[in-house]
Parts: sequence; C-alpha cells; structure tokens
Amino acid sequence: MAEETGCMWCAMWDRQIAPIYPKTPEGRAAPLKKINIHGELPDDVVLTGRITYTPTFILVDEGREVSRIEGYPGEDFFWGL
Repeated sequence: MAEETGCMWCAMWDRQIAPIYPKTPEGRAAPLKKINIHGELPDDVVLTGRITYTPTFILVDEGREVSRIEGYPGEDFFWGL
C-alpha cells in the first residue's frame, strides 16, 4: 500500500479495512506492506508504472507488479476488486 501523510482516504482504509484485512483469505494470500509514496521503493520490487495516487494497492508476485488498485472510495469498492 502506497500512502502519504495527510491522505484522508488512507486513514479511512486504516479505520475500515486494516483491522480485518490480515484475517481474510486475501490478506493471508497478499500480506500488506506499507510504503510512503515519496520514499524509496524496495530494491526487490519492479513496478509497471509510477505511483501517482494514494492509497495505491499494488499486488506483487516474485518482485514484479501484477495488478494495482488506485484509490479507496469505500470498503465495497475495495472488496469488490
């Protein structure tokens, strides 16, 4: 999850989803790691493009991006994708 200080959508995700995400099949299959959008990317991750919006959820498999969700307008949106 790419986030930044002051992101109200990131804070909403933290309140609504973060407590339950690790307990779900999705959370166990794709554990969450947070990074700052303005910071360094982990050396072992290759993205398909620039991160522009926060939050951005990037699914990585063997160090390569395979999918992403940009933004968070609510939990129904998040779980549906």
